[in-house]
Order: sequence, then structure tokens, then C-alpha cells
Amino acid sequence: MKRFVILLLVALMASTVLFAEESVLIDFATLTADWPADAPAENEATMLDFSVAAGSSFTAEEKAQMKTSLFIENWEVLLNSSARSVVNQGTSYTRAARVRENATQFANETVLGIRVRFPNEPFNSWALVQPPFDIPAYADVTTLDGDSLVISQEEVGRGRKFDGYGVVKNVGVLKSISVSIHGLNFPHGFSVILQDQNNREQEYFMGYLNFDGWRTLTWNNPNYIQEVRNRELRVFPLYPNSAPMLKLVGFRVYRDAAMTGGDFVGYVKDVSIVYDKAVLDIERDIDDESIWGILQDREEARRNQELLRLGNLQVLRFLESKKMDDPETRE
Repeated sequence: MKRFVILLLVALMASTVLFAEESVLIDFATLTADWPADAPAENEATMLDFSVAAGSSFTAEEKAQMKTSLFIENWEVLLNSSARSVVNQGTSYTRAARVRENATQFANETVLGIRVRFPNEPFNSWALVQPPFDIPAYADVTTLDGDSLVISQEEVGRGRKFDGYGVVKNVGVLKSISVSIHGLNFPHGFSVILQDQNNREQEYFMGYLNFDGWRTLTWNNPNYIQEVRNRELRVFPLYPNSAPMLKLVGFRVYRDAAMTGGDFVGYVKDVSIVYDKAVLDIERDIDDESIWGILQDREEARRNQELLRLGNLQVLRFLESKKMDDPETRE
């Protein structure tokens, strides 16, 4: 009888089993500056070389400087058009903020610090906090060899450079999103913007920042079906279908017209998601990809397109920075 009861409980648990898995989408503690060693200004793990989009008129020394990364202070703050005055935009930026050593949460870790200068006039406004480039979902892992980024043979075509740095692969149904954020009693709203493998963006409103200290804001999918028996069961072809993914587009801070404008300051530690796997991780009898190479060819084309688009923008920014006044070189 006892054995029957145990089996019954196992069967009941199996009927309501949760397929959801939790992954860290991005953790800003991993996006500190660690390159070059003498004067760190970039994050080596997320570094991209955009000199591939530069023309032949650039010297080898200039091309060696054409690198950027997801280092916290490279992130950008963009105000909506009606709020984007020269002063407001110029005083809206990000900083790498260190949590004090004896703090109760995230002690001695680095977080994303956000400063936004909202207009004082009574109209709605928002600020988009975004990475310095559109995060490539299919870039290969690279390592530095001198000034060059090289791809090891075992990483060619795997496209996982930014996995955990703003990208999560094999995402089926999204169950929830959580953000660890430090509030300073501002009555502003906060949202997370994600993009899927079909380039469709979705904005998820997380809540308001009218609290003091660290808090985890969570968005729960109201359409998530927990009971297996209530789910619509469908069978999809496996290979060569690519696994769905989600990547971070940015954060948005909303200021209501009725609220006081001026400076806003906040801090973000990390973003994590809970989701169902799109495809089970199982070892198949035949390595389909090694025979046909369909996914590698498809993802290589997408990678090259993303890197070219990124490179064109970064080259233009590089040229613009060369035109700007530098007090150190001024006579």
C-alpha cells in the first residue's frame, strides 16, 4: 500500500512537472574592463573587431584600435526625441559602479550604473539604455593573439561568444523574467526589451522603482500553461531547424509627466529568464550537422551580416571621434 501511494504521488508530480529552466541572460559583474592590462578599457570576453568593415585607407595601427566590447561604460543612454536636448543627452550615460565590500547583497561586485537627465517640463519621457552594438547572437568565441582576435578550431561555427552575455539559446516558451535592480525611491517605470531569432522585439514592463535598496523585479507570463495535460502537443521537424533564442536589446526607464524631472540614478546587477527548452538536449545516433553542415552555413551567413552591420556603424563612430577636439593634443 505504501509503495502504491508513493507511485501515485510520483505520477501526480509528473503530470504537473515544470519543464522550465533558468539561465542568466546578462550579469554586469562579468562586464568589467580587463584589456589592455596596463590601462583596461574593454571587456576581453565580449570584444569585437570591427576593422573588417574598414576600408584600405586605414593604417594597421588604426585598425588595431577598432575594437569595442560590452564593457559597462560603453553602454549608451538614448532619450526620446522630445526630451533629447543637448544638455539632457550629454548628461545621460552609464558608469561601472562597485558595491561596497560589506554590503548585504552583491558585496564588492560591479554593477551597471545609470544616470538619466529627464526634462523638468510636464510631459512624458523615457530613456533607452542599450549596449554599444546590436549583440550578435551567432558570433564565435575569440581569444586575443597580440592585437588580433582569433577563433580556435573547436569554436568555428558554434556561435556561442555571447551566450550568457546578453544571449540565451534554445528558448521555447518564456515563463518569467527577473531583474536585480537597486532603487532610490524614484517613481519611474522600468522595462526590459528582448528580441527573438526572427528579429521580433518585445518589451516587458517590470514595475516601478519607488523603493530603496536592492530588489528583484519579476515579470510572469500570464499565458504560461503549467499543466502538461492542458498543453497543446505538437511535433516539429528537428534537424536542420535552428533552436530559438532570446537576446537583450536594452532597458527602458519611463518618467511620467506628473512626476518631478531632472536627474535619475539607478543600478542594475543582472537579468535572468525562466523558460521551457525548445529542444531537448539528447545525444543522437547520427551527428547530422557533421554530415550536412546546414546550420553552420546558415549561422555563418547571419554572423557575417551582423558583424558587417556593426562594423559600418563603429567605423563611422571611429572617424567621428578622430574629428573631435582632444585637449591633450591641442597646442
